[in-house]
Parts: sequence; C-alpha cells; structure tokens
Amino acid sequence: ASPAARPAKLGSARRTTIAMLLGQLLFASLSFTAPPHQLRSTKLPAVARSQLPRMDGDSDPLETVKKSWGRFQDARNQGYSVKQALADVVAGEYDVGAVQTRVQEEAKSAPLVLFTWEVSPSCKKALELLEVAGAKPKVIRLDQPWSEGNKKRAALGRLTGKSSVPSVWIGGRYVGGCDDGPSDTAPGLVKLAFSGRLNQMLDEAGALKMPAPLPASAPKEEPKMEVPTE
Repeated sequence: ASPAARPAKLGSARRTTIAMLLGQLLFASLSFTAPPHQLRSTKLPAVARSQLPRMDGDSDPLETVKKSWGRFQDARNQGYSVKQALADVVAGEYDVGAVQTRVQEEAKSAPLVLFTWEVSPSCKKALELLEVAGAKPKVIRLDQPWSEGNKKRAALGRLTGKSSVPSVWIGGRYVGGCDDGPSDTAPGLVKLAFSGRLNQMLDEAGALKMPAPLPASAPKEEPKMEVPTE
C-alpha cells in the first residue's frame, strides 16, 4: 500500500477496534437486562451481528455504537436508572409516547394483565402464584416478537419505574413484579399475598375465576299418599 493509503487504513482499523471495544462494554451491560435468548452466545461477533442495536442505513459500526451510547446517556440525563437506560438501548429508536399509550391500553384490557417472557423464571412463578390464588390473567408476551416487545418493555419501565418482567397490572393499576416492585403501592405479588391484600384486589377487579356451577340435582319426587281402601 502507498504511504498515503496507510493513514486511512490505520484510521479504519482504529475505528473498528474502538467499535468492538465499545460493543464489548455494551454487551456486558446488556447482560443485566437483555432477554435470556440474547445471551446464549459468548462470541461477540455473532452477538454484534444479530443482537447489538442497529440503525437502518448505518454502515459504520462505530456510528451504531455511538448512537446507542447517546441513547443511554439521554436516559441517564433524564433521571432514569442504569437498567432503564439499557432497556432503552435494547429497544432502539421508537415513539415513546405512542408505545406508552399502547401498553397502558393493553394493561387495562382485562382485570388482570401480565407482560411476560416465556422463559423467565419470575414470570413462571407469578403465573403459578396467581393460579393458586384462583385468578385468570391475560398474558401479553414481550417475546413475540422481540422487536416489538423490547420497545414495550422500555415503555413500561418509563411508566412504572421497573423495566424487568413480569409487569403485573390488576384492574388497570400497576402492582409491581413477582417478588418485588418499585414502591409500597406496587410491591409485587408475593408481598401483596403475604400482606393479605392480593385476593381482595383480585376480587375487586373481577380477576378471580368464577366457581364452577353445582350440578343440577334431580327433582325430588313427592311421596305418594296412600288412600286406605274400605
């Protein structure tokens, strides 16, 4: 290569190296919030190709990482937690107001609504607890598809202060996750159950299963009166 071409090649190699390093940092951060299926591969190139946030039209990997880092910083500057900022990064660009309106409508679409991931142990535990309580929830999967679910999860986190799943709503009101929640008014299902408030909330919202009707009994025959004969 000519001497004039060397600086350009060095610059390109440096940018790629920086992008890979930032990508590694981002991937390490995503391990705290990313869906389980996104963390199965330990090889960064495969993850970078399929899981790290992408923007349509970007041909420069460094530019993609820079935009993701900018989105992370924007969320932090707005006062959101690190987990919420990372959820925003995973979600990518989306209309926050529109998605928040959508998830609020879905949260009010049934007496009991759970936003879940199928493989999440906490989601499975929450469903088992509600089954024991005699409740029938409407389940909205955030992994069908992930491209939409990640946006919903980020929007839910901004609305509730908790971006993890499950996101549990009773009577249109957010009550936390399974084991915990962001506040005393939304402490999570387990704490609500131990405090004795869960069944009352489910009952008031109309989320408890109706008891099966008792089988109809056969009508009783009236005893026949015997008329004495002369």
